[in-house]
Amino acid sequence: EIESQKTLSGVTPKSFHSSVEEALKGGSLDAMLKGNSNAAKIELKAVADMSMAANFTGVIAGETIVPDFKFDPSRSTHIRTMIPNGSTDAQTIRFVKETGSEGAAAATAQGSAVGQLDFDLAATSVNVEKIGTFLRVTEEMLADTPQMTSYLSARVPSKVLDVEDTEIISGDGSSPNLDGLLTDGLAFTTSSGGLFYQSVESANEFDVIVVALNQLALNNYQADTILMNPTDFHKIVLLKSTANEYLRNQIIQGIQPAINGVPIKLNTAMPNGKFLVGNLQVATQLWIRDGLALEFSREDSTNFRDGFVTVRAQERVALTNYQPNAIIQGTFSTAKTALETA
Repeated sequence: EIESQKTLSGVTPKSFHSSVEEALKGGSLDAMLKGNSNAAKIELKAVADMSMAANFTGVIAGETIVPDFKFDPSRSTHIRTMIPNGSTDAQTIRFVKETGSEGAAAATAQGSAVGQLDFDLAATSVNVEKIGTFLRVTEEMLADTPQMTSYLSARVPSKVLDVEDTEIISGDGSSPNLDGLLTDGLAFTTSSGGLFYQSVESANEFDVIVVALNQLALNNYQADTILMNPTDFHKIVLLKSTANEYLRNQIIQGIQPAINGVPIKLNTAMPNGKFLVGNLQVATQLWIRDGLALEFSREDSTNFRDGFVTVRAQERVALTNYQPNAIIQGTFSTAKTALETA
């Protein structure tokens, strides 16, 4: 209706700037410029509607600034929380482990010699390794952004712990890498000598974990952890029987998922398609030489001259895998192939 009224009255809304420009082009100043007049008058024939786009310059309307920086979360649980931790003030961690034995004990008749037995022991050592990162920020960024320090304090250490997770699980043992659990752990038996070789019809991920638990039990270890990638776990949750019924009731027991009573731990540091079943409380230990620390310093390169601050997060740790046979690890696809009936 308003548009109709404006059209009928012949008035077309114009902004102030467009009205002045039109008047100048119409010669409103010509007489003054030629000396024929001491003044000039510009008559605006129409009043324009006001809008932020047309009439505001700069930030005029109020803004609400939300405190803190928003970011996707880091891992809620790190692998170090699943294994024993210890502290050290040394560069090298040395321990003695049994590597073999000869002979055996035996039932013996009266008057006969008992069986002879001996053990082989070997000293094993691992070095403390360094994991860290750094970044440089300007003094102005730290001083003028109140939430920057707390943001860096949350984000930078989490990046170091993410690398630590990867090293504990998959480190190849070549310095400066740790000896990872997948590297040192006993491989899932896929050969024809396996007790379940080609004996499981329509073998799936659930079957693989059950057989791995059995393999660990035959080594006289009591499993306390099943570690896998979230994707592999949810594949198991989606498994169905031949009657198209979910098998999840065998897995989910209350809040903590478990298989045969052994808790399932999910972590994105675990490679997709891999699994680990172990008695981690006796198999391994993380040694902390220097705890994870976040430091701010101007004493780096040309920081003082250029007005920068270096932020560094760093730790020194070692991993000792005492009992590799207390860990069964493998790949789901390879394990399922070995279990599948011929």
